[in-house]
Amino acid sequence: MRKRRENVYLDNGATSFPKAPGVGEAMCQYIERVGRNVGRGSYAPAMDAAGQVLSVREKLQKLVNAPSSRNVLFTPGATWGLNLLLHGLLRPGDKVLTSPMEHNAVLRPLEQLKARGVEVELLPCTGRGELSLDGLEEKLTSNIRAVVLTHASNVSGNLFPIGTVGRLCRARGIFFLVDAAQTLGALPVDMTDMGIDGLAFPGHKGLLGPQGIGGLAVTDALAAELEPLVSGGTGSMSESLHMPPFLPDKLEPGTLNLPGIMGLGAALDYLLEQGEELRQRERKLARHLWYRLKELDGEGLRVLGSDDPYNRVGVVSVDFTHADNAEMAFRLEQEYGIQTRCGLHCAPLAHQTLGTFPQGAVRFSIGPFTTFGELDYMEGAIEALL
Repeated sequence: MRKRRENVYLDNGATSFPKAPGVGEAMCQYIERVGRNVGRGSYAPAMDAAGQVLSVREKLQKLVNAPSSRNVLFTPGATWGLNLLLHGLLRPGDKVLTSPMEHNAVLRPLEQLKARGVEVELLPCTGRGELSLDGLEEKLTSNIRAVVLTHASNVSGNLFPIGTVGRLCRARGIFFLVDAAQTLGALPVDMTDMGIDGLAFPGHKGLLGPQGIGGLAVTDALAAELEPLVSGGTGSMSESLHMPPFLPDKLEPGTLNLPGIMGLGAALDYLLEQGEELRQRERKLARHLWYRLKELDGEGLRVLGSDDPYNRVGVVSVDFTHADNAEMAFRLEQEYGIQTRCGLHCAPLAHQTLGTFPQGAVRFSIGPFTTFGELDYMEGAIEALL
């Protein structure tokens, strides 16, 4: 085993690190040099800040091909966006289809809604966590209000056939909601082409921005059906006690996280500057991670998820078959400096599907700044522990 490395960070599935160059500087510059609110003042610095916020909206709109910049809303993260979608859309008597591979950001709101009379049906998945499309068209009947799916599992790393499902939903007038927490920034997402009505995403993962800022992109048809989950001041229609009926104000009450938006804007500038080259490198890293771990499959660990390295994101979880997963994750950090995520990953039904409940698994997840050498080092460390 080669010399111990310090801080080999393989937990980008939780949050990217390091952030894109310029993120911290942009946040600091706003706090120290601007500091004004937007939508509440007509003086020059406030108007300049509003222009910067609009610029970030426009960049996100182009990134996901949303209908317009006003259809892009800022949220504290993907969880908040998913709650806005689910609680804002579903009513007693509605039926929604989802999968057992979802994060608790989907499953917990749906569990609350079940208690209020919403019917939830889980679509079938294989033991590797792959969505089965058999019989899906027959399930998409007129009584289905929405389908909500992850774009990629935060446990198995499997990509879901979002485009296929979305186009089926659109042809039948069913709302299609997507959790892009593990994909946006790393993979192309096109709302129009994929038939997506509501897209929730964080700023702090694939987009390489700060924590506490994310987004929600919606079609006009979906926005018209959404009831605001939170109400308050918007700086518009202040004479009314009702939320404005237009976007983004309808779903964006209160003071925005302006430092976070500025940081996210800097991250988007970096991603745009790097272009496809950065995304190609990340996809190569994702496959390299999978190949390194698959070389050890059956030698004291089991690699979860699809066996197709081209249908995955840079997330691979393993179950140590002859050792405690938490102990192995601890030893990887203590003895080799490798930082991972162990547990149930806020996705208990996914672990039940994959056969790793209740013990959980150890998750390795790369980012664009991970190196191929770090992944080779990781494989050697695991091999030594085994």
